[in-house]
Amino acid sequence: MKLADIRRRFSKKKGHGPLNMLYDEAHLDKPVRNGLNCMMAGNMFGTLHGIICGGGTAAMVGLAGALGAGDMEFGLLVALPQIAALLQLPFSMLVNKTQKRKIYLLTIGLFSRLLWMLFGLLPLLGGMDEGKMKLYTLITLLGISSCCGAVINVCWFPWFSDMAPIRIRGRWLSFRDSILAVGSLLFGLLVAYMLDVLPVDSKYLVIFLIGGALGAMDMICFGFAPEVKPTANKKIQMGKTMVEALKNKPFRQLVIMWTAWCFTANLSGAYLTPYAMNTMGLTFMQITVFGTVASSIATVIIVPRWGRALDQFGSRNVMLLGCIGASLTPLFYLISTPGNVLPTLLHNLVGATFWCGSNLAANSMQLSTSPDESRPTYIAIFSCITAMAGAALGTMCGGWLLEWWNGAHIFEGFFDRYKMLILLSVVLRFGFTMLLVPRMPKDQEGTLKDVAHMLLPARRIRY
Repeated sequence: MKLADIRRRFSKKKGHGPLNMLYDEAHLDKPVRNGLNCMMAGNMFGTLHGIICGGGTAAMVGLAGALGAGDMEFGLLVALPQIAALLQLPFSMLVNKTQKRKIYLLTIGLFSRLLWMLFGLLPLLGGMDEGKMKLYTLITLLGISSCCGAVINVCWFPWFSDMAPIRIRGRWLSFRDSILAVGSLLFGLLVAYMLDVLPVDSKYLVIFLIGGALGAMDMICFGFAPEVKPTANKKIQMGKTMVEALKNKPFRQLVIMWTAWCFTANLSGAYLTPYAMNTMGLTFMQITVFGTVASSIATVIIVPRWGRALDQFGSRNVMLLGCIGASLTPLFYLISTPGNVLPTLLHNLVGATFWCGSNLAANSMQLSTSPDESRPTYIAIFSCITAMAGAALGTMCGGWLLEWWNGAHIFEGFFDRYKMLILLSVVLRFGFTMLLVPRMPKDQEGTLKDVAHMLLPARRIRY
């Protein structure tokens, strides 16, 4: 066979991959295809960055614990990135006015990610009283990084929506999430191994240097994507847009629902990793294998089906079924005992099966309820409200309850204060799900049974 024939056959097979089939269906030109591929690469680096860098990661919990953090400090570390989301509003005004999304990611966003390289230096600093000043420095660095990182969401998400037509977004996002899950699985194991075996005085230095570098690669990938601007580009008045957004009934209902969901999810969710490490006695590797790896496997298997269901039946049924399942899975922690990995495994394996569907639906609902010309502002409003009144407030309330119950010496023994918090969170999450999941104007006909049937393994999925 001639070399030219081999190349043609290889090119033909390559052109029929899942992504290229989606791009062909949407009739996308080459620059847009390359841009979406660059965004997917950036999302991969960003996901690997997030395994190390974040308020609630195993690496951060370990570092904060080594510096003497208590329940309230853990809660503050998780809440700070959510509080910093308030800056998305002024950033969205800047993005709407200039449409220079690429330059902001390559400057402010890049600085935010590079700052993480300093976190690992904190244990090496001397002359600080019992780690308290180190802990305050950690919180300060996280606050600065989170404030600068607020620009990232209002840049990349509208940019993506301008490049990807709505009819393929669900499948593109589900394919992306499958790839990210595989990367998370492999990299999570490596990070856990390093945290367990590296010397205490150097492991955080190595880990956070790697995390900062991965975050920088995330931002750099966006430098290779074309700056596709929205078809409608008009001057946005923040006050007027906020009023319009709150009068937009589907958007308002989504904000209310997702805020309640984030509040109840973070009420206990931010403390599951510290609980597993400090009370259940699990190692970094156990938390990763039965946490990150288990959820990644479940995501790889199920998320393409969620994407297909999202494109076929719309967002509401996917959101409803995903939230029902995800709200109940923390109940596995009620049977936890020291050294028992089963609750962590079941929570992450079963939970990821459902929460990847609710996350897909939330992303799709944000795009479908926000007009093209003011989408960055709508997304900023959504993020600010759900982050502050939802995630941050829920996390701080959870920490306050844990410290109150600890000081009052109630909920001790087998049914400890963490299990009480988990039970309270589950009841509230399930109730809010049944009451508040909104119906979207453009949802297709279908029932929960139809969505559930599409998730069954007997059904073959095609892109």
